[in-house]
Order: sequence, then structure tokens, then C-alpha cells
Amino acid sequence: MGGGMVEGGDRRRKRRSGRRRTPPMADINVTPMVDVMLVLLIIFMVAAPMLTVGVPVKLPKTAATPLPGEKEQPLTLSITADGQLVLQKTRIDRKALIPKLRAIAAERQNDKIFLRADGRVPYEVVMQVMGALNAGGFRKIGLVTDSGGPTLNGQDN
Repeated sequence: MGGGMVEGGDRRRKRRSGRRRTPPMADINVTPMVDVMLVLLIIFMVAAPMLTVGVPVKLPKTAATPLPGEKEQPLTLSITADGQLVLQKTRIDRKALIPKLRAIAAERQNDKIFLRADGRVPYEVVMQVMGALNAGGFRKIGLVTDSGGPTLNGQDN
């Protein structure tokens, strides 16, 4: 096998102005597209939880951090200011809550549910509903609040 080298190259070309021409770049710069996609992802991550539940509830403010996202659509039970229970967007009677939850738990892969309660609902009612959620087969109960509330050290966020 032989390979040869050309010595000297093409000597006919003369450098006119002392600088070489660079060929135009044919590569696509992907960085701006990735930046735009990440911004859109963040916008949809923030907006998606607000679109799932349309029950008007005035949530209490706390200093708690949000829970990580899930693969399934989150199941949400809301307690309105007048004590009504709303599962996703459907009003449900207190007596029908546990059987309905058991039927839903049998079809779901995880046992997580989010509980939204109006800040004016008595603590006793919230705890009774949490007991019903537990009896209905949901062991992981996430309490939904608004962020930016007071902390235990007396400072507001």
C-alpha cells in the first residue's frame, strides 16, 4: 500500500490582501431553539396545574415547597368555603365519597391525591375528609396551598 503526499501544494494562487476567505458556515445553530423550548416547557409546567381544577377555593398561604410532578393526571378533591366536596370538577355527597374513592383507587396506579381546602373551612372538617381519603385507599395526601405565606419565624415570604 502506498500513499503519497503532495509537496508544496498549489503555488499558483497568490494571496492578494493577506487574509484568507472562510467558507460560509452551513451548520444550524440549535442553541436558540433549545432555549425557546425550555422556556415553553417551564410555562406549560407552571400553567398545567392551574388548568386541571376549576373550583374556586381561597387557599391558605404557607411556606411549603411544591411536590414533584406525576405521570398520571393528578386527582384533586376540593372543599369549598361552604363545606361542599368537589372531586375534580364534580360535586360529590359526603356519604358517597369513600365508595367513589375506592372505585377510583382500584383503577389508578398510584395512591396520591391532592386536597384543596378553603382557608375558612374548619380544621376538623379537613381532618375528617383526610380520614375519608385514607379509608378510600389514598395513602399519599398532598395538601395544596398558595405560596408566599408566613413562616413560623414570623417573616413573610
